[in-house]
Amino acid sequence: MHSSPDRRTRVLFINSALLAGADTSIHFLLLRNLSQDQFELHAAGQPGWPAPAFDELRTIPGIALRPTNFGPSLWRRSNLQKLVSIAGAPPAAASLAGLALYIKHHKIEILHSTDRPRDAIACVVLAALTGAKAVVHAHVNYGDWMSRGVRWAFGRADAIVGVSRHTARTFVEAGYPRDRVHAVLNAVEPSRWDPSLDPAPGRDSLGVPDGAPLIVSVARLFPGKGHVELLGALALVKREYENVRLAIVGSDYPADSGTTRMLKEHARNLGIGENVVFTGQRSDIASLLAACDVFSLPSSEEPFGLVFAEAMAMKRPVVALTNGGTPEVVEHGKCGLLSSPGDIDMLAANLLRLLGDPALRAQFGEYGRSRVEEHFTPQRMASDFAALYALMLE
Repeated sequence: MHSSPDRRTRVLFINSALLAGADTSIHFLLLRNLSQDQFELHAAGQPGWPAPAFDELRTIPGIALRPTNFGPSLWRRSNLQKLVSIAGAPPAAASLAGLALYIKHHKIEILHSTDRPRDAIACVVLAALTGAKAVVHAHVNYGDWMSRGVRWAFGRADAIVGVSRHTARTFVEAGYPRDRVHAVLNAVEPSRWDPSLDPAPGRDSLGVPDGAPLIVSVARLFPGKGHVELLGALALVKREYENVRLAIVGSDYPADSGTTRMLKEHARNLGIGENVVFTGQRSDIASLLAACDVFSLPSSEEPFGLVFAEAMAMKRPVVALTNGGTPEVVEHGKCGLLSSPGDIDMLAANLLRLLGDPALRAQFGEYGRSRVEEHFTPQRMASDFAALYALMLE
């Protein structure tokens, strides 16, 4: 299939998610920023009630949206629940067959999906049925925990695209062909992050005393995100800043994991129970970032770390770790300070260095914002994917 210069390349995005997570939000950003002079854009989305992801797809101007039944998600379902869900298979199969006809009818050349099992499997199966090329966009590092179905889909994709060079490398190391593995760095919309926001409302909402230094950490709560290590570092910071506050923003993942309860107990045992605020899920992240002096998330093997780019867009310095995709986002010594995994003393030293130096915080903040505007814009991400699509169709 050749993309002639006189017409647009036809691309269809596959999105079975009802809720808009970080992966779907990146795809929506991409759909909004791919040039419609260059691309004819289609999306297959899962309607439902409620279905905020589908509702958001409907707001993207200029794209053709095809409602599609992808069947029920089998993620974290018991065997009995999987058995019951077979009842939903015939309507989903009919809907997907209809989507294959849609792809053929519209002469779609590229199918682009997330790494969610239903999306990735649908993407490669539909590509095989229609002759389109399949792009599976990996928002997580490769791992043996992935379902057999999604590993099978990765093996049959024409392109696997990691959200960082680190994520891409995990697929090459797992044995996927190097020439089919690519990296396109994530992006944030700088205009959504206003560093001039008043810090007072965010501090008030967290109950932070006047003059108390504030560290904010935003993530879903599960072991790899480094909250235990951050609490250990906070206990050391408290020796110098008795009134320091840490806001841990986010909810347990999975919801029944009891992570918040465990972290609260750990904070009490360290003698910092009154220094830590657990906010649960919050929608006012910009306000909380405006309120903080330092953003910290010592997560290990982070695929990219969108929240680092968001904190940088808010001109806040970042304290994190040297591994995963983090160093591709946070430049050590320029917009943040990075330490080795497991080195809680150094993590604490980095927090103390920034808390004690307002001029350095401001300098890192300015550099971080300029780095986002230079490297992590939706326009740059869209142009990277445009180049990849062209390469695939050559």
